[in-house]
Amino acid sequence: QVQLVESGGGLVQAGGSLRLSCAASGRTFSSLIMGWFRQAPGKEREFVAGIGWSGHYTYSADSVKGRFTVSRDNAKNTVYLQMNSLKPEDTAVYACAASMTWGSRSPEMYDYWGQGTQVTVSS
Repeated sequence: QVQLVESGGGLVQAGGSLRLSCAASGRTFSSLIMGWFRQAPGKEREFVAGIGWSGHYTYSADSVKGRFTVSRDNAKNTVYLQMNSLKPEDTAVYACAASMTWGSRSPEMYDYWGQGTQVTVSS
């Protein structure tokens, strides 16, 4: 019902920035609550940031607060994750997800997932 495709990942040096995009199709984008998650090798999937359907309400993990900003453009069916002051520990596969109900920090609450995009931060 919903297809999500991430883009914008890559290799950056510590302190650098990346902007991830997640394009959605197959369902009215404005009705979806969106979230970003990441998973590093050997670790469980971790919540990064979420955003409500209107874009006015956002929430993020403490580990990225002040550095990452989530936003959305419903006209373009796209959600973004602006990542600044990147650290090596931010290295992970970043995936966007969509919820049909309400936002959550738990991956189990999301209904649709993208394949993810690799973000690598060198020291």
